[in-house]
Amino acid sequence: MRPAPFCTSPGGPPVKDYQTISVEIADDIAVLRLDRADKMNALNTQMRAEITDAVPAAAREARVVVMTGNGSAFCSGQDLSDAGSADALDLERVLRDEYVPMLRAIGECAVPTISAVNGPAAGAGANLALAADVVIATESAYFMQAFTRIGLMPDAGGTYWLPRQMGGAKAMGAALFADPIGARQASDWGMIWEAVEDDAFDNRWRARAAHLAAGPTQAYANLKTAIRHSWDNGLDRQLDLEARLQGACGNTRDFREGLVAFTEKRPPHFEGR
Repeated sequence: MRPAPFCTSPGGPPVKDYQTISVEIADDIAVLRLDRADKMNALNTQMRAEITDAVPAAAREARVVVMTGNGSAFCSGQDLSDAGSADALDLERVLRDEYVPMLRAIGECAVPTISAVNGPAAGAGANLALAADVVIATESAYFMQAFTRIGLMPDAGGTYWLPRQMGGAKAMGAALFADPIGARQASDWGMIWEAVEDDAFDNRWRARAAHLAAGPTQAYANLKTAIRHSWDNGLDRQLDLEARLQGACGNTRDFREGLVAFTEKRPPHFEGR
């Protein structure tokens, strides 16, 4: 039996009737699973729409959102059979109308996001993974900018994320050669947060998600805003933004709890929101 598409707890009543993904929420952690395992979780129009809807919906119910894949792959990228033929595939429209809203939903998510990359992440699937705040991959996974293999250039945010995470030289090589980059190498290059041995992978990403779910949610939201804006800001604008966002953090109950816990030499118990 398929899991309920959007549950407030494993096995709970469905909230959303998704067809290409499933979402389960428990202990303030929302796990969004790409669920087209027979297609290596390739992205079609419906899946993009469902991810766009599910991420902000899950963020309203949980304190961290995890994206992962069902089956052996994380995501193999664009489903090239979605339009029926190359002539019928209007790539500019698809990117503007379907990918941009999906990637913005992830980038603007009010709570931390984790990509738990359980297997190959290729093309747009690799860049979907990189859109999350933190990427944790199993050692057997790999990332591939497969676009030039079919006469395209990286999209779905790839030309934005890659040079920022890997540096210009590595980003250019990854895009031009379209070679698979193993998870361990991706971690060494700064492309992802960490690569984890396969048998420890599930426990690791769940533990990291639990850490964020128990943390100061407003501080996380503000630090995400500050880091994302830092690419466009000069020092003065960034310092001003830091002051404003830190002032907001200082007015939260979580900050007061953090101070009390520090003086009492005990772990803090953050409410989140």
